[in-house]
Amino acid sequence: MPHAPVNGIDLYYESHGQGDDVVVFAHGLGGNHLSWWQQLPAFAQSYRCVVFDHRAFGDSPDAPDGPGVGAFVEDLRGLLDHLGVEGAYLVGQSMGGFTVLGFALACPDRARALVMADTIFPYRNNDVRAMMRREGERGRSQPGVMRGAAYSEAYAERDPDGAFLYDAVSRLNPPRPDDFLSGRTLPPSPSEAQIMGLRCPALFVAGSDDPLFPPPVMATVQRMVWGSRLIVAPGAGHSVYWEQPDFFNRVVLDFLARCGR
Repeated sequence: MPHAPVNGIDLYYESHGQGDDVVVFAHGLGGNHLSWWQQLPAFAQSYRCVVFDHRAFGDSPDAPDGPGVGAFVEDLRGLLDHLGVEGAYLVGQSMGGFTVLGFALACPDRARALVMADTIFPYRNNDVRAMMRREGERGRSQPGVMRGAAYSEAYAERDPDGAFLYDAVSRLNPPRPDDFLSGRTLPPSPSEAQIMGLRCPALFVAGSDDPLFPPPVMATVQRMVWGSRLIVAPGAGHSVYWEQPDFFNRVVLDFLARCGR
């Protein structure tokens, strides 16, 4: 199994497909490299696709009392260095936003394009937190909108096999502290000025029924990014890429094709 010795750990990764253009997929809190099984067959026809396990997920251990989320950006930098990849298209789902947006801000010359799927991480301020609470309460008040924090109840009813598989993939991850996404290891929030300074093409993908990052919350950051676009998947919850893979693949592949022109 391929591991890259980066940033004090052995980071698990896989590379699929051929070509000079590289797409990196960064999974969310409920996933690992297996989460992208519905994307790889479509994207690998045109791109070299890199999937990996964030530290503390899948087959990538964190160091004892390690930095957790705070090391995600440097982990990705080390992985791309290990693979000899200078620049890449970046796709981040939920928690993966810490990785891809953080990397695009830290290494602007290496981020060819940015896809923020169901996430505005690592950006957070009091106004955004308040909006997330309001929108989350509104979403949870609607019957059938949410199952846990991963996917919509409607999806679980429509595709129980897919919901079972999502949960099975999530259970492959090792245990982590309850405060993994709220504790001492979180990187600082970027400023509005930093986000407004992004110049790589950017696409935001939201689920209309996502109670964690609903479209109004996603739009707070999307509007800061010059030339970016927000696309909403009707009837999807927090995992558009999993719940509606054909929709997700189509809009992201179209976006990347336009970036490459």
